Amino acid sequence: MDDNAAGELQIYSIEEKSAGTATCAVRCVGGVVRTGRPFRLRLDDDATGGPVLLSLDWIKLYGKVTDSLYPSYSALVQFSGDGVSLLARGLILASSAKDES
Repeated sequence: MDDNAAGELQIYSIEEKSAGTATCAVRCVGGVVRTGRPFRLRLDDDATGGPVLLSLDWIKLYGKVTDSLYPSYSALVQFSGDGVSLLARGLILASSAKDES
């Protein structure tokens, strides 16, 4: 498996949400998910005007912090950014294979 592949997460639940951060239970549904990479929300309706970017701050897998997550594993993660208010159960977030600075 290519460790540099783009990753996709699907939100199972929002555990905690505050201004600018959200802790979510997620499942990796494609590629490799890595902390520090920008994630884009896939919204059915593009009314937001542009891409909604979030940062993946940390991943907890089986109660331990890790920097990556592979398909079919579920974990607890924290996102930060202006778009956390848009997070909801079932949404898929996609990262790029490389950092989008």
